[in-house]
Amino acid sequence: MIVMRLTLEDAPTLFAQTCLDQPILIGQDFGTVCNSRSVTLAQAAGAVPMPLATQDRLLGVFPFDRGAPGYLYCIQTAPAPPVAPPREAHSRSLTRFPVQAEYGQAVAAAAQRIGAPGADLAKVVLARALEFETDAEIDPLQTAQTLAADRHVTSYCVPLPSAGGTGPKWLVGATPELLLSKRAGAVISHPLAGSARRSADPQADQYAAQSLSRSAKDLAEHRVVVDYIHDILAPYCKTLDVPGAPQLDRTATMWHLGTPIQGVLKDPDTPCLELLYRLHPTPAVAGHPLQTALEVIAQSEPFERGFYAGTLGWLDGQNDGAWYVTLRCALIDGHRARLFAGAGIVAQSDPASEIAETGAKFAAMRKALGICDTL
Repeated sequence: MIVMRLTLEDAPTLFAQTCLDQPILIGQDFGTVCNSRSVTLAQAAGAVPMPLATQDRLLGVFPFDRGAPGYLYCIQTAPAPPVAPPREAHSRSLTRFPVQAEYGQAVAAAAQRIGAPGADLAKVVLARALEFETDAEIDPLQTAQTLAADRHVTSYCVPLPSAGGTGPKWLVGATPELLLSKRAGAVISHPLAGSARRSADPQADQYAAQSLSRSAKDLAEHRVVVDYIHDILAPYCKTLDVPGAPQLDRTATMWHLGTPIQGVLKDPDTPCLELLYRLHPTPAVAGHPLQTALEVIAQSEPFERGFYAGTLGWLDGQNDGAWYVTLRCALIDGHRARLFAGAGIVAQSDPASEIAETGAKFAAMRKALGICDTL
C-alpha cells in the first residue's frame, strides 16, 4: 500500500447513482463506473492522506470553475467495444451562444481593453457555444471513439450525474492539450495557445503553419501561458526545462503553437492533485491576470462553461497522474449536443479571425457527430 491523498471513501458523499455501470473513457482508460463521488479540486488536493493500492487508478473530471464540484470515478476496466462508423445526422435546430455578431463585439471590446495604456488585462479567452438538436439520438461513446481516430488527441467520454434519477449527461471530446503529467519525480506540461485552421491543400496547409509560427499576435498569446506555467512549477522543481520558442503541434483540423515543459521535482512524492490545483485554470483557457480574466469571461459569455475548459484525467496510488484540458468537447443529452470552442484574445485580436478560429475548432466534433449542417 502507498499513501495517497484521496480515495472515494474520503470524498463528500453526493453519490452519482445515475453513473453506475455506465461506460467511461479517458485516453487509453476504458471501463464501467463502479463507484463515483462528487468533490471539488480544492478538496481533492487538500484531502487527508488515505491508503490506496499501488495498482489502483481513479479517473476524474473537474469543471472550469475550480471551486465547483467535479467527480472522481472508480472503474471496472474492460476492453473497448468496436468502433462503429459515424452516422449522418441533421440538426432540427441550431442555437448560438452568443450569436456571431455579439461574439465579435465581445472580442473587440476585450482587445481594446487589453491594448489600452495601463491595461489591467494581458489576455482573456472568450468562448462561444453551439447547441444542436438532432433527428437521431446521439451515441456518446461512438462519438468519442470516432474522435480517437486522430492520433494527436486524447479522446474522452465521461458520464455526468443528472438530477431526478434520469440517465447521465455525457461529456465527450478530444483534447490536444496536456495540462500536467506526473510520473515519479518527472513532470510535463504541454500548453497550447495560438491556433490556425488546417487546409486539405498541402501547400495552403504549410502556409497556415508557417504563418502561425511567425505571428506576433499568436506568439505573444502563447508566451503568457508558458510564463504562467513556469512560474507555478518552478518552486516545486530542482530542474525545469522551458524551450525558448514554441513548436508547431497539429490535430486533424488545427495547427497549434505548443511548448513542451519538462521538470524534475524536488520532492518526487509531491501529489499530482496539488500541482493540478495550482495550475488550473491556465491562461490558455482563462487569461491573465486570472481574476480579471474571469470577471471579463463572466460578463461576456452568456452561458456557464461547466466542464468545458476544465480538466480530466487519472491519478493512482503513487501520487502520479495525467490530466488534460477539457477542450473540443460537447455536452450530450439524448438528441441534444452543446459544443464549445474558445479563442485567446490579446490586443492584436481581430473579431472576424476569432469567429473563424472558433468555427474551425467546432469542425472535428461536428464531423464526429455526423452533423453536416453549416455552422
